[in-house]
Amino acid sequence: MLRRMLIVVLAAALLAACNSSAKQGSKTEAVETAQPAGLSGKTFGAAVRTEAIISSGEIAKKMEGRDSMELTVAGTVQEVCQVKGCWMVVASEDSNQEPVMVRFKDYGFFVPKDIAGRKVVMDGWAFREVTPVEELRHYAEDAGKSQEEIEAITEPKDELKFLASGVLLPDEP
Repeated sequence: MLRRMLIVVLAAALLAACNSSAKQGSKTEAVETAQPAGLSGKTFGAAVRTEAIISSGEIAKKMEGRDSMELTVAGTVQEVCQVKGCWMVVASEDSNQEPVMVRFKDYGFFVPKDIAGRKVVMDGWAFREVTPVEELRHYAEDAGKSQEEIEAITEPKDELKFLASGVLLPDEP
């Protein structure tokens, strides 16, 4: 009887140890996924398609008449969440075009917090959405903005957003 109880306790401890070590991995670790020739780098999330890549400045034009659209987009990171890397803002090459707020599908992966100014290629869905004041203030806080800048946010904002299933951070030349 004591022997059976000891076996059950050891088996439970082994299962608990296996589960906890799997959860300890950082979501910001790059996953080695096969990328087609010509695009090499670190991939976060799912592998990124490389056909029909458009620049971040072309998103609004491509979406005319649509509420959402699946796209592969290349652009330069303007800002990254400094808490976890759980969102980023990608600048538009077109000065008349607003930057794109990028979040990651199912909160399933993060990007490094130090990639502002780097080029990225991302795969996912573009859409427009009104962001409430509370959420805008939360993003400003995550970005490390001053209290005055956070309190200056008083209106919701209609934004171009992107839900990325994968992000490729190309190797720097």
